[in-house]
Amino acid sequence: MAGETWERLYGMAFARVYPAYVNKAERKGRTKAEVDEIIRWLLGYSQADLESAIADGTDMRTFFERAPRPNPARSLITGTICGDRVQDIEEPLKREVRYLDKLIDELAKGRPMEKILRAG
Repeated sequence: MAGETWERLYGMAFARVYPAYVNKAERKGRTKAEVDEIIRWLLGYSQADLESAIADGTDMRTFFERAPRPNPARSLITGTICGDRVQDIEEPLKREVRYLDKLIDELAKGRPMEKILRAG
């Protein structure tokens, strides 16, 4: 994605992106609860705070930048997602978004949760 595309994404409500994560997981036989578990592990949101951010229309930038307790183990997430090597992304916000993308991708590939959250 080009820079201005990323800026559009950052301004978009997380509530508009979240269903895509859930749909991707559910198409592969996984659950919304597993998606939520990944988000909670990665960013430190409680389930209530996650649901509140979705209901309030919190934008992507705010959702990631105000994450309560980003998991320090997230830096161990590696691999490629949409042509980006997660570990090589220099822009911090883009890297955070791609961490989540990568974990959701692993979920959709059928990996067990304990493997997905291996760094936790």
